[in-house]
Amino acid sequence: MKHYLAIDIGASSGRHIVGWKEDGALKTQEVYRFPNGMETVDGHLTWDIEALVSHVKAGIDRALEAFGAIESLSVDTWGVDYVLMKGNTAVLPCYAYRDSRTEAVIDRVHEKMPFSELYRRTGIQFQPFNTIYQLYADKLAGRLDKACGFLMIPEYLMYKLCGVKSHEYTNATTGGMVSAESGEYDDEIIRALGLPRRFFKPLQRPGTVIGKYKGIRVILCATHDTGSAVEGIPMEGSELYISSGTWSLLGVKTERPLTDAASMAANYSNEGGVGYNRYQKNIMGMWLVNELQRELCPEKSFPEIVAEAEANHFRHTVDANDVAFLSPESMKTAFDAALPHPPKCVAGYFRCAYRSLALSYKQAIEEIERNTGKTYQKLYIVGGGAKNPFLNRLTAEATGKEVIALPIEATALGNLNIQMEVDRA
Repeated sequence: MKHYLAIDIGASSGRHIVGWKEDGALKTQEVYRFPNGMETVDGHLTWDIEALVSHVKAGIDRALEAFGAIESLSVDTWGVDYVLMKGNTAVLPCYAYRDSRTEAVIDRVHEKMPFSELYRRTGIQFQPFNTIYQLYADKLAGRLDKACGFLMIPEYLMYKLCGVKSHEYTNATTGGMVSAESGEYDDEIIRALGLPRRFFKPLQRPGTVIGKYKGIRVILCATHDTGSAVEGIPMEGSELYISSGTWSLLGVKTERPLTDAASMAANYSNEGGVGYNRYQKNIMGMWLVNELQRELCPEKSFPEIVAEAEANHFRHTVDANDVAFLSPESMKTAFDAALPHPPKCVAGYFRCAYRSLALSYKQAIEEIERNTGKTYQKLYIVGGGAKNPFLNRLTAEATGKEVIALPIEATALGNLNIQMEVDRA
């Protein structure tokens, strides 16, 4: 029996999950879990990238102890963030996407190439943290002069395992510089911004074997976690999905990118999938409630919070995608500023957050159906948010869709499926 290892790392935690086929079904076992989070260094939000490397290696050792042999492994993480490289050495710090350093350069990027042209070329929604703005901020700060290239976070972690520098397609598309037409980095964008062309290597597709670590093959999955999550959803045909974690990624598979004016106006992204396009939108997601819980009631469990929110009657909502909620010093203060009057109790904040998320899903689905010219019947929800029956009910009521909540590790399952497909090829 062959065993495979998915290393799935999110903004708040990571997990090592071993998978194998038994009686025709995919079985899994979590062997290691570890915390993750942004740290403030010299006034900037950063990732402790070497701590992540240590956890990745520790989890692999745990998998080997538990199963004796592992056929292959792969790493997926969030998108847009990267590690600058000088030869074989990381140029630190490794900035986190919620850091504010890009705010001063966005307009300067758009002076070089207007966003309408960027969108036409890439189909990637505007987010202030997109890789394109981060790299331009690094250029102006002189950091690119110290580097010879960059690796996206999962690429760096796998490089530290097998010594091979890879450049995977699905994660690259999140950054706003990959051509929607060619599926490679767009030379016109690179030239317009004056970025070093040597940084931008040919992109490799999921399923590429890049090296070995302790006798284990290292394979590129869809290294953007949502790309793997979509591969892990057992959906029939093309239906709506939400990968519900720190972010809620709501979208649908399409045959090709949609880079028209309506898609740009709705701020939809066209990101790489495994043989298809992911037409989706980033919605603020569980970040809202996680930050409220951390600030207002860290002693309470989420089942308690959800029950109290459901029993509450606060009726106002906020725009869940407002930039004010991206990285506020106080999430409560951000909610207070966006509401006509603040809730009278803690539960009101959570009810407001959950109802606001459901309404943002409704709006996003209406945009998808209008822009694709199709009506969808089902909405699959995976990830941590799928475990929230109150939010699932609010979503079904708001959208009118059949909500299929699958409280599964869809990202790890997709990661494993891609590895196993390599053996079947």
